[in-house]
Amino acid sequence: MNNPDWAVRIVAVPPGEAPLWVRQKWVGLDLPVRRYVAHRKSHAFGVLSRPHSWPAQWATIFRGQAALVAGYVVAAAPAVGILAKVSPEAAAWWRENMPHLIAPQRYLVFHEEVCRTADI
Repeated sequence: MNNPDWAVRIVAVPPGEAPLWVRQKWVGLDLPVRRYVAHRKSHAFGVLSRPHSWPAQWATIFRGQAALVAGYVVAAAPAVGILAKVSPEAAAWWRENMPHLIAPQRYLVFHEEVCRTADI
């Protein structure tokens, strides 16, 4: 599902570790989807508690401490760019506090229950 014409609309405040006011700003946005993970849930980490190295991430998964999430995977940098159009302050929070997570080839997972499919 790498169709650039396929997106999800965020319809409720996503769960997560970013401040509530930042997460609230995602509501109503249409984000292009990289892939959908439902039948095969993916391991996800909190943006603040995420282990920084691959070995630490694998250790967290092995210990059963990573959440299994059904949801939509979106490229982080374009998503924050879309967020910046409606809330420069929320986008600035991501850029200032999580620059390593909004770099190229980084992704955010939005839980299935806060999304609806949308055409862009």
